[in-house]
Formats: sequence, structure tokens, C-alpha cells
Amino acid sequence: MAVQPNGDSTLNWRKSRASGQSGECVEVAQSGPSVLVRDSANPSGAVLVLTRAQWLGLLRHIQNLAGEHL
Repeated sequence: MAVQPNGDSTLNWRKSRASGQSGECVEVAQSGPSVLVRDSANPSGAVLVLTRAQWLGLLRHIQNLAGEHL
């Protein structure tokens, strides 16, 4: 996992359709084998770079946490 400046404007950033209008969301984009994550409220800020395995592990962890709070 690494953090890098957000300098690539050609990426296709997306966020969940379930996200509200509050702006407190993250956006993701794929760049080669990496999954990039950024704060939607600060699109020109730093980007978190994850491997596909790290991304899938993060999603599983979030889903497990959400299941505990239902």
C-alpha cells in the first residue's frame, strides 16, 4: 500500500451509487493492476494505491463490520 499525489486526470473515478449527497465518500479507479482510492471531497489530494488483493481484503473487512452493526 502506498500514497501518491493525484496527478492522472485520465482515470475513470467512480463512487458507490449508495453514497449520499453529503460528500463524505471515497472514489475508486483502476490503474493497471492497482486499485486507487481517494477522498471525493478532495479529488486533487493524495491517492491510496492498493493491490487487488488488498482492495478485496478491505472490502471484505468493511462488509464484515457492516454485518456486525445490522
